[in-house]
Amino acid sequence: MPGDSLNVNNKAVAQNTYDAIVIGSGISGGWAAKELTQKGLKVLMLERGRNFEHVKDYKTANNNPWDFKHRGRATTQYKKDNPVISRDWAMYGTAAQEAITDYWVNEKESPYVEVKPFAWWRSYQLGGRSVLWGRQSYRLSDIDFEANIKDGHGVDWPIRYKDLQEWYDYVETFAGISGSNEGLPQLPDGKLLPPMELNCVEKDMAERIKAHYKGNRHLFIGRVANLTQAIPGRTQCQFRNRCWEGCPFGGYFSTQSSTLPAAMATGNLTLRPWAIVTKILYDKDTKKAKGVEVLDAETNKTYEYYAKVVFLNASALNSAWVLMNSATDVWPDGLGSSSGELGHNVMDHHYMLGAKGLVEGFEDKYYFGRRANGFYIPRFANLFGDKRDFLRGYGYQGSASRDGWSRDVAELNIGAAYKDALTEPGAWHVGATGFGEILPYHENKISLDKNVKDKWGLPVLSMDAELKDNELKMRKDIVKELVAMFEAAGIKEISTWDSPMYAVGQGIHEMGTARMGRDEKTSVLNGNNQVWDAKNVFVTDGACMTSSACQNPSLTYMALTARAADFAVNELKKGNM
Repeated sequence: MPGDSLNVNNKAVAQNTYDAIVIGSGISGGWAAKELTQKGLKVLMLERGRNFEHVKDYKTANNNPWDFKHRGRATTQYKKDNPVISRDWAMYGTAAQEAITDYWVNEKESPYVEVKPFAWWRSYQLGGRSVLWGRQSYRLSDIDFEANIKDGHGVDWPIRYKDLQEWYDYVETFAGISGSNEGLPQLPDGKLLPPMELNCVEKDMAERIKAHYKGNRHLFIGRVANLTQAIPGRTQCQFRNRCWEGCPFGGYFSTQSSTLPAAMATGNLTLRPWAIVTKILYDKDTKKAKGVEVLDAETNKTYEYYAKVVFLNASALNSAWVLMNSATDVWPDGLGSSSGELGHNVMDHHYMLGAKGLVEGFEDKYYFGRRANGFYIPRFANLFGDKRDFLRGYGYQGSASRDGWSRDVAELNIGAAYKDALTEPGAWHVGATGFGEILPYHENKISLDKNVKDKWGLPVLSMDAELKDNELKMRKDIVKELVAMFEAAGIKEISTWDSPMYAVGQGIHEMGTARMGRDEKTSVLNGNNQVWDAKNVFVTDGACMTSSACQNPSLTYMALTARAADFAVNELKKGNM
Protein backbone atom coordinates (compact mmCIF):
# COMPACT_ATOMS: atom_id res chain seq x y z
CA MET A 1 0.00 0.00 0.00
CA PRO A 2 1.17 3.62 -0.53
CA GLY A 3 1.39 4.20 3.21
CA ASP A 4 3.67 1.20 3.68
CA SER A 5 5.96 2.41 0.88
CA LEU A 6 6.20 5.80 2.54
CA ASN A 7 7.12 4.22 5.87
CA VAL A 8 9.85 2.15 4.23
CA ASN A 9 11.30 5.25 2.56
CA ASN A 10 11.20 7.22 5.80
CA LYS A 11 12.97 4.39 7.62
CA ALA A 12 15.69 4.29 4.94
CA VAL A 13 16.18 8.05 5.22
CA ALA A 14 16.40 7.81 9.00
CA GLN A 15 19.00 5.04 8.79
CA ASN A 16 21.08 7.11 6.39
CA THR A 17 20.89 10.36 8.38
CA TYR A 18 23.73 11.80 10.43
CA ASP A 19 24.55 15.11 12.05
CA ALA A 20 27.47 15.64 9.68
CA ILE A 21 29.04 14.07 6.63
CA VAL A 22 32.76 14.28 5.90
CA ILE A 23 33.80 13.66 2.30
CA GLY A 24 37.38 12.39 2.20
CA SER A 25 39.66 10.85 4.82
CA GLY A 26 43.01 12.52 4.17
CA ILE A 27 44.71 15.12 6.33
CA SER A 28 41.83 17.60 6.45
CA GLY A 29 39.06 14.98 6.33
CA GLY A 30 40.57 13.15 9.28
CA TRP A 31 40.70 16.38 11.25
CA ALA A 32 37.08 17.19 10.39
CA ALA A 33 35.96 13.76 11.59
CA LYS A 34 37.94 14.07 14.82
CA GLU A 35 36.69 17.54 15.69
CA LEU A 36 33.04 16.94 14.85
CA THR A 37 32.80 13.60 16.65
CA GLN A 38 34.58 14.90 19.74
CA LYS A 39 32.05 17.73 19.88
CA GLY A 40 29.25 15.16 20.04
CA LEU A 41 28.06 14.94 16.44
CA LYS A 42 27.20 11.66 14.75
CA VAL A 43 29.44 11.67 11.70
CA LEU A 44 29.64 9.66 8.49
CA MET A 45 33.06 9.74 6.80
CA LEU A 46 33.07 8.71 3.14
CA GLU A 47 36.22 7.48 1.41
CA ARG A 48 36.12 6.72 -2.31
CA GLY A 49 38.89 4.11 -2.10
CA ARG A 50 39.72 1.03 -0.10
CA ASN A 51 39.87 0.60 3.64
CA PHE A 52 43.45 0.84 4.89
CA GLU A 53 44.10 -0.02 8.54
CA HIS A 54 46.88 1.30 10.74
CA VAL A 55 49.74 -1.23 11.20
CA LYS A 56 47.79 -4.15 9.70
CA ASP A 57 47.96 -2.81 6.15
CA TYR A 58 51.53 -1.48 6.26
CA LYS A 59 52.53 -4.80 4.75
CA THR A 60 56.07 -3.91 3.72
CA ALA A 61 57.03 -1.59 6.59
CA ASN A 62 59.21 -4.20 8.27
CA ASN A 63 60.53 -5.90 5.15
CA ASN A 64 64.21 -6.21 4.41
CA PRO A 65 65.45 -4.94 1.03
CA TRP A 66 65.83 -8.50 -0.22
CA ASP A 67 62.21 -9.31 0.65
CA PHE A 68 60.95 -7.32 -2.34
CA LYS A 69 60.44 -9.30 -5.51
CA HIS A 70 61.80 -6.50 -7.68
CA ARG A 71 64.33 -5.25 -5.13
CA GLY A 72 62.18 -2.26 -4.31
CA ARG A 73 61.76 -0.85 -7.81
CA ALA A 74 58.53 -0.45 -9.72
CA THR A 75 58.19 -2.72 -12.75
CA THR A 76 58.34 -1.55 -16.34
CA GLN A 77 54.71 -2.59 -16.75
CA TYR A 78 53.65 -0.52 -13.73
CA LYS A 79 55.35 2.55 -15.14
CA LYS A 80 53.69 1.96 -18.51
CA ASP A 81 50.26 1.62 -16.91
CA ASN A 82 50.76 4.62 -14.62
CA PRO A 83 52.66 7.24 -16.60
CA VAL A 84 51.80 10.19 -14.35
CA ILE A 85 53.17 8.79 -11.11
CA SER A 86 56.19 7.57 -13.07
CA ARG A 87 57.17 10.91 -14.59
CA ASP A 88 60.57 12.47 -14.14
CA TRP A 89 62.03 12.22 -10.60
CA ALA A 90 59.16 10.05 -9.36
CA MET A 91 60.30 7.22 -11.59
CA TYR A 92 63.50 7.05 -9.59
CA GLY A 93 62.36 8.39 -6.23
CA THR A 94 60.22 7.09 -3.40
CA ALA A 95 56.97 7.51 -5.30
CA ALA A 96 57.79 4.68 -7.69
CA GLN A 97 59.08 2.24 -5.11
CA GLU A 98 57.70 -1.27 -5.21
CA ALA A 99 56.50 -1.01 -1.59
CA ILE A 100 53.91 1.66 -2.35
CA THR A 101 52.85 1.19 -5.97
CA ASP A 102 49.38 0.11 -4.84
CA TYR A 103 49.07 3.18 -2.59
CA TRP A 104 48.66 5.37 -5.68
CA VAL A 105 45.57 5.58 -7.84
CA ASN A 106 45.05 3.22 -10.79
CA GLU A 107 45.50 5.69 -13.63
CA LYS A 108 43.68 3.53 -16.16
CA GLU A 109 40.57 3.50 -13.97
CA SER A 110 40.82 7.19 -13.08
CA PRO A 111 42.14 9.19 -16.03
CA TYR A 112 42.11 12.94 -16.54
CA VAL A 113 42.68 15.31 -19.45
CA GLU A 114 45.75 17.53 -19.80
CA VAL A 115 45.12 20.65 -21.86
CA LYS A 116 48.54 21.64 -20.54
CA PRO A 117 50.93 19.19 -18.84
CA PHE A 118 49.73 18.55 -15.29
CA ALA A 119 50.94 15.93 -12.81
CA TRP A 120 48.14 14.81 -10.49
CA TRP A 121 49.28 12.40 -7.80
CA ARG A 122 46.31 10.74 -6.11
CA SER A 123 45.92 8.13 -3.40
CA TYR A 124 42.43 6.65 -3.21
CA GLN A 125 42.49 4.78 0.07
CA LEU A 126 41.61 5.49 3.68
CA GLY A 127 43.93 8.22 4.91
CA GLY A 128 44.61 9.44 1.39
CA ARG A 129 48.00 11.06 1.03
CA SER A 130 48.38 11.51 4.80
CA VAL A 131 50.19 8.17 4.73
CA LEU A 132 52.50 9.36 1.96
CA TRP A 133 53.10 13.05 2.63
CA GLY A 134 56.51 14.65 3.20
CA ARG A 135 55.40 15.89 6.66
CA GLN A 136 57.08 19.31 6.47
CA SER A 137 54.86 21.56 8.62
CA TYR A 138 55.08 25.35 8.59
CA ARG A 139 52.77 28.18 9.56
CA LEU A 140 51.77 30.97 7.21
CA SER A 141 52.36 34.53 8.46
CA ASP A 142 50.59 37.81 7.84
CA ILE A 143 53.17 38.41 5.12
CA ASP A 144 51.38 35.59 3.31
CA PHE A 145 47.81 36.46 4.31
CA GLU A 146 48.32 40.08 3.21
CA ALA A 147 50.25 39.40 -0.02
CA ASN A 148 47.27 39.42 -2.38
CA ILE A 149 45.85 42.72 -1.18
CA LYS A 150 49.27 44.38 -1.19
CA ASP A 151 50.39 43.41 -4.69
CA GLY A 152 46.97 43.12 -6.33
CA HIS A 153 47.00 39.47 -7.35
CA GLY A 154 43.97 37.34 -6.51
CA VAL A 155 41.61 38.54 -3.80
CA ASP A 156 42.23 39.38 -0.18
CA TRP A 157 42.24 36.57 2.34
CA PRO A 158 39.22 36.98 4.67
CA ILE A 159 41.40 36.01 7.65
CA ARG A 160 44.73 36.99 9.16
CA TYR A 161 47.31 35.18 11.26
CA LYS A 162 45.57 36.15 14.52
CA ASP A 163 42.49 34.21 13.33
CA LEU A 164 44.52 31.01 12.98
CA GLN A 165 47.17 31.33 15.68
CA GLU A 166 45.28 29.44 18.40
CA TRP A 167 44.31 26.78 15.89
CA TYR A 168 47.90 26.34 14.76
CA ASP A 169 48.78 25.88 18.44
CA TYR A 170 45.98 23.34 18.80
CA VAL A 171 46.76 21.16 15.79
CA GLU A 172 50.54 21.23 16.33
CA THR A 173 50.08 19.98 19.89
CA PHE A 174 47.88 17.07 18.83
CA ALA A 175 49.69 16.15 15.61
CA GLY A 176 53.16 16.37 17.15
CA ILE A 177 55.38 18.71 15.13
CA SER A 178 59.09 18.71 15.95
CA GLY A 179 61.40 21.57 15.13
CA SER A 180 63.07 24.73 16.38
CA ASN A 181 61.55 28.14 17.00
CA GLU A 182 63.63 30.78 15.23
CA GLY A 183 61.80 34.06 15.93
CA LEU A 184 61.34 34.91 12.24
CA PRO A 185 58.43 37.14 11.19
CA GLN A 186 58.04 35.30 7.87
CA LEU A 187 57.79 31.92 9.61
CA PRO A 188 55.89 32.15 12.94
CA ASP A 189 57.07 30.02 15.84
CA GLY A 190 54.90 27.19 17.09
CA LYS A 191 54.14 24.60 19.76
CA LEU A 192 56.97 22.32 18.79
CA LEU A 193 58.54 19.16 20.12
CA PRO A 194 62.35 19.16 20.43
CA PRO A 195 64.01 19.40 17.02
CA MET A 196 65.94 16.72 15.23
CA GLU A 197 69.60 17.60 14.91
CA LEU A 198 71.48 19.00 11.96
CA ASN A 199 74.51 16.90 11.12
CA CYS A 200 78.03 18.34 11.35
CA VAL A 201 78.14 19.58 7.76
CA GLU A 202 74.74 21.22 8.00
CA LYS A 203 75.72 22.96 11.26
CA ASP A 204 78.83 24.32 9.60
CA MET A 205 76.78 25.51 6.62
CA ALA A 206 74.28 27.22 8.90
CA GLU A 207 77.02 29.16 10.68
CA ARG A 208 78.77 30.19 7.47
CA ILE A 209 75.53 31.34 5.79
CA LYS A 210 74.47 33.30 8.86
CA ALA A 211 77.84 35.03 9.04
CA HIS A 212 78.10 35.75 5.32
CA TYR A 213 74.60 37.24 5.11
CA LYS A 214 74.91 39.04 8.45
CA GLY A 215 72.05 37.14 10.06
CA ASN A 216 69.59 37.80 7.24
CA ARG A 217 69.46 34.20 6.01
CA HIS A 218 68.88 31.12 8.07
CA LEU A 219 69.40 27.37 7.77
CA PHE A 220 67.87 25.13 10.42
CA ILE A 221 66.32 21.69 10.81
CA GLY A 222 62.93 21.28 9.17
CA ARG A 223 59.70 21.42 11.16
CA VAL A 224 58.25 18.02 10.57
CA ALA A 225 55.27 15.94 11.73
CA ASN A 226 57.54 13.26 13.20
CA LEU A 227 57.56 12.77 16.95
CA THR A 228 60.82 13.32 18.78
CA GLN A 229 59.03 12.45 22.03
CA ALA A 230 56.25 9.94 22.58
CA ILE A 231 52.75 11.33 23.02
CA PRO A 232 49.61 9.46 24.16
CA GLY A 233 48.88 6.61 21.77
CA ARG A 234 51.97 7.11 19.65
CA THR A 235 55.65 6.21 19.87
CA GLN A 236 58.42 8.58 18.87
CA CYS A 237 60.08 8.40 15.47
CA GLN A 238 62.46 5.45 15.14
CA PHE A 239 64.59 7.16 12.46
CA ARG A 240 63.96 4.41 9.95
CA ASN A 241 63.08 6.90 7.19
CA ARG A 242 60.50 4.59 5.63
CA CYS A 243 57.55 6.84 6.38
CA TRP A 244 55.89 6.45 2.97
CA GLU A 245 55.22 2.75 3.68
CA GLY A 246 53.19 3.63 6.81
CA CYS A 247 54.72 3.75 10.28
CA PRO A 248 53.89 0.81 12.60
CA PHE A 249 55.00 2.96 15.54
CA GLY A 250 52.77 5.92 14.71
CA GLY A 251 55.93 8.00 14.66
CA TYR A 252 54.50 10.50 12.20
CA PHE A 253 51.11 12.14 11.84
CA SER A 254 48.57 10.50 9.56
CA THR A 255 44.83 9.95 9.64
CA GLN A 256 45.45 6.32 10.63
CA SER A 257 47.83 7.06 13.48
CA SER A 258 46.18 10.15 14.91
CA THR A 259 42.82 11.65 13.97
CA LEU A 260 40.95 8.46 13.06
CA PRO A 261 41.64 6.65 16.36
CA ALA A 262 40.52 9.79 18.21
CA ALA A 263 37.31 9.97 16.19
CA MET A 264 36.58 6.26 16.53
CA ALA A 265 37.09 6.42 20.30
CA THR A 266 34.06 8.71 20.60
CA GLY A 267 31.68 6.08 19.25
CA ASN A 268 30.25 8.78 16.98
CA LEU A 269 31.97 7.90 13.70
CA THR A 270 30.68 5.69 10.90
CA LEU A 271 33.28 4.99 8.21
CA ARG A 272 32.33 3.92 4.71
CA PRO A 273 35.09 3.08 2.19
CA TRP A 274 34.48 2.48 -1.53
CA ALA A 275 32.04 5.41 -1.51
CA ILE A 276 32.44 7.84 -4.42
CA VAL A 277 30.53 11.04 -3.67
CA THR A 278 29.05 12.07 -7.02
CA LYS A 279 27.22 15.19 -5.83
CA ILE A 280 26.07 17.21 -2.88
CA LEU A 281 22.27 17.22 -2.66
CA TYR A 282 21.02 20.81 -2.65
CA ASP A 283 17.61 21.91 -1.34
CA LYS A 284 16.34 24.90 -3.34
CA ASP A 285 13.80 25.84 -0.65
CA THR A 286 16.21 26.04 2.28
CA LYS A 287 19.19 27.01 0.10
CA LYS A 288 21.27 24.46 1.97
CA ALA A 289 22.71 21.04 1.35
CA LYS A 290 20.64 18.17 2.64
CA GLY A 291 23.11 15.37 2.03
CA VAL A 292 25.16 13.61 -0.63
CA GLU A 293 24.74 11.08 -3.40
CA VAL A 294 27.19 8.18 -3.31
CA LEU A 295 28.17 5.64 -5.93
CA ASP A 296 29.41 2.38 -4.44
CA ALA A 297 32.76 1.80 -6.18
CA GLU A 298 32.42 -1.98 -5.90
CA THR A 299 28.74 -2.58 -6.77
CA ASN A 300 27.92 0.55 -8.82
CA LYS A 301 24.78 1.03 -6.72
CA THR A 302 23.73 4.54 -5.76
CA TYR A 303 22.83 5.68 -2.25
CA GLU A 304 21.85 8.90 -0.56
CA TYR A 305 22.98 10.05 2.87
CA TYR A 306 21.62 13.04 4.74
CA ALA A 307 23.07 15.46 7.27
CA LYS A 308 22.78 18.97 8.64
CA VAL A 309 26.40 19.77 7.80
CA VAL A 310 28.72 18.62 5.01
CA PHE A 311 32.52 18.94 5.18
CA LEU A 312 34.07 18.56 1.73
CA ASN A 313 37.67 17.35 2.07
CA ALA A 314 38.25 15.25 -1.03
CA SER A 315 41.53 17.12 -1.86
CA ALA A 316 41.65 20.38 -3.78
CA LEU A 317 40.86 19.14 -7.26
CA ASN A 318 38.38 16.42 -6.32
CA SER A 319 36.55 18.77 -3.98
CA ALA A 320 36.10 21.15 -6.91
CA TRP A 321 34.90 18.18 -9.01
CA VAL A 322 32.19 17.38 -6.44
CA LEU A 323 31.02 21.00 -6.36
CA MET A 324 31.01 21.23 -10.17
CA ASN A 325 28.84 18.13 -10.35
CA SER A 326 26.34 19.39 -7.74
CA ALA A 327 23.18 21.54 -8.03
CA THR A 328 23.67 21.95 -11.78
CA ASP A 329 19.92 22.55 -12.18
CA VAL A 330 20.41 25.78 -10.24
CA TRP A 331 23.94 26.70 -11.35
CA PRO A 332 25.05 25.07 -14.65
CA ASP A 333 28.67 25.15 -13.50
CA GLY A 334 27.90 23.65 -10.10
CA LEU A 335 27.40 24.50 -6.46
CA GLY A 336 29.63 27.41 -5.48
CA SER A 337 30.04 28.63 -9.07
CA SER A 338 27.91 31.79 -8.79
CA SER A 339 31.06 33.91 -8.50
CA GLY A 340 32.62 32.42 -11.62
CA GLU A 341 35.67 31.34 -9.59
CA LEU A 342 34.96 27.65 -8.97
CA GLY A 343 37.73 25.61 -10.57
CA HIS A 344 39.90 28.66 -11.19
CA ASN A 345 43.05 29.96 -9.48
CA VAL A 346 44.76 26.58 -9.48
CA MET A 347 48.01 26.79 -7.52
CA ASP A 348 50.83 24.49 -6.48
CA HIS A 349 54.43 25.02 -5.45
CA HIS A 350 56.91 24.93 -8.30
CA TYR A 351 60.11 23.05 -7.59
CA MET A 352 62.32 20.33 -9.16
CA LEU A 353 65.27 22.68 -9.39
CA GLY A 354 68.24 23.34 -7.18
CA ALA A 355 71.91 22.61 -6.66
CA LYS A 356 74.29 20.09 -5.14
CA GLY A 357 77.96 19.99 -4.34
CA LEU A 358 80.92 18.39 -2.61
CA VAL A 359 81.82 19.14 1.02
CA GLU A 360 85.45 18.85 2.10
CA GLY A 361 87.02 18.64 5.54
CA PHE A 362 84.64 16.27 7.30
CA GLU A 363 86.05 12.93 6.20
CA ASP A 364 86.42 11.80 9.82
CA LYS A 365 82.76 12.53 10.64
CA TYR A 366 79.59 10.48 10.20
CA TYR A 367 76.03 10.46 11.53
CA PHE A 368 73.70 7.96 13.17
CA GLY A 369 70.27 6.73 12.12
CA ARG A 370 68.28 7.64 9.03
CA ARG A 371 66.83 11.01 9.93
CA ALA A 372 63.38 11.43 8.38
CA ASN A 373 63.97 15.14 7.84
CA GLY A 374 66.33 17.68 6.31
CA PHE A 375 67.24 21.32 6.65
CA TYR A 376 65.08 24.29 5.75
CA ILE A 377 66.05 27.73 4.45
CA PRO A 378 63.02 30.04 4.78
CA ARG A 379 62.04 32.79 2.40
CA PHE A 380 64.23 35.90 2.14
CA ALA A 381 63.34 37.25 -1.31
CA ASN A 382 61.13 40.36 -1.48
CA LEU A 383 61.21 40.78 2.28
CA PHE A 384 62.49 43.51 4.59
CA GLY A 385 63.66 45.85 1.84
CA ASP A 386 64.85 43.15 -0.56
CA LYS A 387 63.52 43.70 -4.10
CA ARG A 388 63.50 41.26 -7.00
CA ASP A 389 62.15 41.33 -10.57
CA PHE A 390 59.30 39.02 -9.54
CA LEU A 391 56.65 38.91 -6.80
CA ARG A 392 56.53 36.72 -3.68
CA GLY A 393 59.24 34.24 -2.77
CA TYR A 394 60.59 30.77 -2.17
CA GLY A 395 62.25 28.52 0.41
CA TYR A 396 64.64 25.59 0.23
CA GLN A 397 64.69 22.06 1.58
CA GLY A 398 67.76 19.86 1.51
CA SER A 399 70.29 17.77 3.39
CA ALA A 400 73.94 16.76 3.60
CA SER A 401 75.10 13.16 3.76
CA ARG A 402 77.94 10.82 2.90
CA ASP A 403 77.85 8.55 -0.13
CA GLY A 404 77.11 4.97 0.82
CA TRP A 405 78.33 1.56 -0.32
CA SER A 406 76.25 1.75 -3.51
CA ARG A 407 78.37 4.52 -5.03
CA ASP A 408 80.23 3.82 -8.22
CA VAL A 409 83.96 3.25 -7.70
CA ALA A 410 84.83 2.81 -11.34
CA GLU A 411 88.58 3.08 -11.01
CA LEU A 412 88.77 0.12 -8.63
CA ASN A 413 86.69 -2.13 -10.87
CA ILE A 414 86.63 -5.55 -9.15
CA GLY A 415 88.49 -7.54 -6.53
CA ALA A 416 89.58 -7.16 -2.92
CA ALA A 417 90.47 -3.47 -3.24
CA TYR A 418 86.96 -2.78 -4.54
CA LYS A 419 85.38 -4.59 -1.58
CA ASP A 420 87.63 -2.74 0.87
CA ALA A 421 86.63 0.60 -0.65
CA LEU A 422 82.96 -0.17 -0.16
CA THR A 423 83.46 -0.63 3.58
CA GLU A 424 84.41 3.04 3.89
CA PRO A 425 81.85 5.85 3.59
CA GLY A 426 82.19 8.05 0.55
CA ALA A 427 82.52 11.81 0.28
CA TRP A 428 80.14 14.29 1.88
CA HIS A 429 77.66 15.93 -0.49
CA VAL A 430 74.90 18.46 0.05
CA GLY A 431 71.86 19.18 -2.08
CA ALA A 432 68.77 21.33 -1.88
CA THR A 433 65.70 22.14 -3.93
CA GLY A 434 63.66 25.31 -4.02
CA PHE A 435 59.92 25.57 -3.43
CA GLY A 436 58.42 28.68 -5.01
CA GLU A 437 55.03 30.36 -4.78
CA ILE A 438 52.68 30.28 -7.77
CA LEU A 439 50.40 33.30 -8.03
CA PRO A 440 46.60 32.81 -8.13
CA TYR A 441 45.86 33.26 -11.83
CA HIS A 442 42.18 33.10 -12.81
CA GLU A 443 43.12 31.50 -16.14
CA ASN A 444 44.85 28.57 -14.41
CA LYS A 445 41.82 26.33 -14.11
CA ILE A 446 40.23 22.92 -14.09
CA SER A 447 36.86 21.94 -15.56
CA LEU A 448 34.70 18.90 -16.18
CA ASP A 449 35.26 17.07 -19.45
CA LYS A 450 32.01 15.20 -20.00
CA ASN A 451 33.34 13.52 -23.13
CA VAL A 452 35.87 11.50 -21.15
CA LYS A 453 34.67 9.11 -18.44
CA ASP A 454 36.36 7.11 -15.71
CA LYS A 455 35.76 3.45 -14.87
CA TRP A 456 32.44 4.35 -13.23
CA GLY A 457 31.11 6.44 -16.11
CA LEU A 458 31.76 9.74 -14.36
CA PRO A 459 33.15 12.81 -16.16
CA VAL A 460 36.82 13.54 -15.52
CA LEU A 461 38.73 16.70 -14.85
CA SER A 462 40.47 18.69 -17.55
CA MET A 463 43.63 20.49 -16.42
CA ASP A 464 44.61 23.83 -17.91
CA ALA A 465 47.32 25.43 -15.76
CA GLU A 466 50.92 26.53 -16.26
CA LEU A 467 53.77 28.51 -14.82
CA LYS A 468 53.90 32.10 -16.02
CA ASP A 469 56.54 34.78 -16.33
CA ASN A 470 56.63 35.54 -12.59
CA GLU A 471 57.40 31.91 -11.71
CA LEU A 472 59.95 31.52 -14.53
CA LYS A 473 61.86 34.58 -13.29
CA MET A 474 61.69 33.20 -9.76
CA ARG A 475 63.12 29.86 -10.86
CA LYS A 476 66.26 31.55 -12.21
CA ASP A 477 66.67 33.37 -8.90
CA ILE A 478 66.17 30.18 -6.88
CA VAL A 479 69.11 28.49 -8.57
CA LYS A 480 71.33 31.59 -8.58
CA GLU A 481 70.84 32.29 -4.86
CA LEU A 482 71.32 28.66 -3.85
CA VAL A 483 74.64 28.54 -5.68
CA ALA A 484 75.68 31.76 -3.94
CA MET A 485 74.82 30.34 -0.51
CA PHE A 486 76.64 27.09 -1.24
CA GLU A 487 79.71 29.05 -2.31
CA ALA A 488 79.51 31.12 0.89
CA ALA A 489 79.37 27.84 2.83
CA GLY A 490 82.52 26.52 1.15
CA ILE A 491 80.82 23.90 -1.03
CA LYS A 492 82.89 22.68 -4.00
CA GLU A 493 82.07 21.24 -7.43
CA ILE A 494 78.61 22.81 -7.42
CA SER A 495 76.19 21.71 -10.12
CA THR A 496 72.61 22.87 -10.73
CA TRP A 497 69.45 21.52 -12.27
CA ASP A 498 66.08 22.82 -13.43
CA SER A 499 63.76 20.18 -14.81
CA PRO A 500 62.66 21.00 -18.38
CA MET A 501 59.74 18.61 -17.87
CA TYR A 502 58.28 20.60 -14.97
CA ALA A 503 54.48 20.76 -14.86
CA VAL A 504 52.04 22.21 -12.35
CA GLY A 505 51.00 19.47 -9.92
CA GLN A 506 54.41 17.94 -9.40
CA GLY A 507 54.74 19.83 -6.11
CA ILE A 508 51.74 17.74 -4.93
CA HIS A 509 50.39 20.85 -3.17
CA GLU A 510 47.27 21.52 -5.25
CA MET A 511 45.37 24.57 -4.02
CA GLY A 512 42.90 27.30 -4.84
CA THR A 513 40.00 25.84 -6.83
CA ALA A 514 37.36 27.03 -4.32
CA ARG A 515 39.09 29.98 -2.74
CA MET A 516 38.10 31.86 0.39
CA GLY A 517 37.31 35.56 0.14
CA ARG A 518 35.46 38.54 1.54
CA ASP A 519 32.96 38.93 -1.32
CA GLU A 520 30.62 36.27 -2.68
CA LYS A 521 31.04 37.82 -6.14
CA THR A 522 34.75 36.99 -6.26
CA SER A 523 35.17 33.86 -4.14
CA VAL A 524 33.60 30.46 -3.48
CA LEU A 525 33.94 30.40 0.32
CA ASN A 526 33.61 32.95 3.10
CA GLY A 527 35.97 33.50 6.02
CA ASN A 528 34.60 30.48 7.88
CA ASN A 529 35.14 28.14 4.89
CA GLN A 530 31.41 28.04 4.12
CA VAL A 531 30.27 27.86 0.50
CA TRP A 532 28.55 31.18 -0.15
CA ASP A 533 25.78 29.35 -2.05
CA ALA A 534 25.12 26.80 0.72
CA LYS A 535 26.25 27.87 4.17
CA ASN A 536 26.15 24.35 5.66
CA VAL A 537 28.81 23.11 3.23
CA PHE A 538 32.39 23.66 4.40
CA VAL A 539 35.55 23.20 2.31
CA THR A 540 38.78 23.12 4.31
CA ASP A 541 41.30 21.25 2.16
CA GLY A 542 43.66 22.84 -0.36
CA ALA A 543 40.74 24.02 -2.49
CA CYS A 544 40.07 26.83 0.01
CA MET A 545 43.45 28.51 -0.28
CA THR A 546 43.42 32.12 -1.48
CA SER A 547 47.16 32.22 -2.12
CA SER A 548 49.81 29.54 -1.84
CA ALA A 549 52.73 31.18 -0.01
CA CYS A 550 55.88 29.04 -0.39
CA GLN A 551 55.55 26.95 2.78
CA ASN A 552 54.21 23.41 2.78
CA PRO A 553 50.46 23.91 3.27
CA SER A 554 49.15 20.87 5.17
CA LEU A 555 49.50 22.38 8.64
CA THR A 556 47.32 25.28 7.49
CA TYR A 557 44.66 22.84 6.25
CA MET A 558 44.63 21.25 9.71
CA ALA A 559 44.22 24.60 11.46
CA LEU A 560 41.52 25.80 9.06
CA THR A 561 39.61 22.53 9.49
CA ALA A 562 39.67 22.61 13.29
CA ARG A 563 38.56 26.25 13.23
CA ALA A 564 35.73 25.62 10.77
CA ALA A 565 34.50 22.56 12.70
CA ASP A 566 34.33 24.60 15.89
CA PHE A 567 32.36 27.29 14.07
CA ALA A 568 30.00 24.75 12.48
CA VAL A 569 29.13 23.09 15.78
CA ASN A 570 28.51 26.45 17.45
CA GLU A 571 26.23 27.46 14.58
CA LEU A 572 24.35 24.16 14.88
CA LYS A 573 23.80 24.80 18.59
CA LYS A 574 22.43 28.25 17.74
CA GLY A 575 20.04 26.73 15.22
CA ASN A 576 21.67 28.50 12.29
CA MET A 577 22.29 25.34 10.29
